[in-house]
Amino acid sequence: MTTIIYLREVIMMKKVLAIVLIIAGIGILLTNNLFLGFMFLVIGINLISTEGSEINLENKTYRTVKSIFGINIGKWKPCPEFEYVSVFKTKEATEVRSYGATIGTFKNDVIFLNLFYKGNKHITFYKTEDKVDAFKVAEHFKNALDIDILDATESESKWL
Repeated sequence: MTTIIYLREVIMMKKVLAIVLIIAGIGILLTNNLFLGFMFLVIGINLISTEGSEINLENKTYRTVKSIFGINIGKWKPCPEFEYVSVFKTKEATEVRSYGATIGTFKNDVIFLNLFYKGNKHITFYKTEDKVDAFKVAEHFKNALDIDILDATESESKWL
């Protein structure tokens, strides 16, 4: 089966914290405190899970996935006829809240890879902060799907 899959990387500290919470959750479950043990397990599993996308080139289907311990969960949908892949740079805002009040908003540059079809309809298949990585993935989509790349990371968009 020819499948293209991209998953967002989970940073090492988040993995370590998740594993500690999962082990603590199992330990607490064994001491008969079901609610607290279940809470620790759920938080740990949520921290270690990641998101991404998958395209099956043989069946011409795609899905957005949630991956937990290498198990990908998501519903397969038929692929539209993709016209091009766009590498698009934008800012992503993250708000820090406490007790219902916003403490601060942090903005960072992020790059999206969108596969366009039927004019301006698109599906976002990849997200990264590394421009080199974004173009490497875009090149993979270009070769696998036989489509062009639109570089929209600068103020003037250009075809590659």
